[in-house]
Formats: sequence, C-alpha cells, structure tokens
Amino acid sequence: MSRARRRTGGVVENPHHDRVCPTDRLYTPITVALFLVRHASARDRSGWPFDDLERPLDDRGRVQALSLTTHFAARRVRAVWSSQAIRCVDTVVGVADSHGVEVQNRAELTEGARPHELIELLREEAAATDDLVMCSHGDLIPDVLNHLLRDGMAIFGPRGCNKGSVWELEARGRAITRGIYTATP
Repeated sequence: MSRARRRTGGVVENPHHDRVCPTDRLYTPITVALFLVRHASARDRSGWPFDDLERPLDDRGRVQALSLTTHFAARRVRAVWSSQAIRCVDTVVGVADSHGVEVQNRAELTEGARPHELIELLREEAAATDDLVMCSHGDLIPDVLNHLLRDGMAIFGPRGCNKGSVWELEARGRAITRGIYTATP
C-alpha cells in the first residue's frame, strides 16, 4: 500500500495541498451540496448466502441510518439517490422520508460502477438547487474522490470512507472544488 493511501480510507493525499479555500470575509460559502454517503454497516458478506444486492443492514447499520436521518434533517434535500443494493437504500430511506421524497435507484452508484460515470453525474447535478444525497459503496467513493483530487478538488479535515460516513462536495459551475469528510454523524 502506498504511503499516500495509508490512513486515508483509500483516498490519496491532495496533490494540490497548497490550494486552500479562502477564509476571509469575501468568501461566500456554497449553499448547495452534493453528499456522498457510504452505506451503513451491513450483514457480513461471507456469511450471506443470497444475492449481495439483497444483503441488509445489521443492528449497528440501522443505528447509523437513524443518525444520518438526523444529520440531514436541517438541510434542504431535493432528492435522495441510492445504489440498487438494499443496504444502501435502507441507509438513506429515512432521509428521503423526512424530506418527502422517494429514494431513486441509480446504477451509477452501484458497487463496481465506473467512477467517471458518477463524476459526470455529479457535475451535471452541481448546478441544481438544494442538496442531493447519494448512497454508494466503499469501492466507488474513494475512486471518485481520487479522480476529483487529481482534478483539483481540495479536501478539508480528515479523510476516510467508513460505513455510514458522509462526504460533502461543493461545486463551482461543473467543477467540484471542495470535499469535507464526516465520519458517521
């Protein structure tokens, strides 16, 4: 494992670490965000005898899902998208219910999907109003973040991709400019 990937949840260090977000009074924070959520804790893959897409949350995962619902309660969420996996849908269904929207299954968020397809989707959604919550997997989220880092996104704070964690991505136009990680809220 490369030194850059150690202790970062598979996310490489930002090669543009000198690009900092302005903190002076001229800086106006972005009010619309794209949230990438890693699904909450699920039953063990090796002990699950059925289709992996049907693998549900475990007890810890259900608690994490409730915490995520609380985490997003004050946000203006316009849509909630999810991988087709039940563990992803169950992670964010409370968020969707609390905002009066349905969870929409998106193939771009499913385990094994191509990172560039999700990145293009993020860029398309960056200009919309209100927030978008998307639930995906531990293989896809770090790959997407690594691509965004190479494109110049700055990361503030810790890095990771724990189950039930959240990446808040902010954009300027179609460019994703900033990422903020929150371990399980």
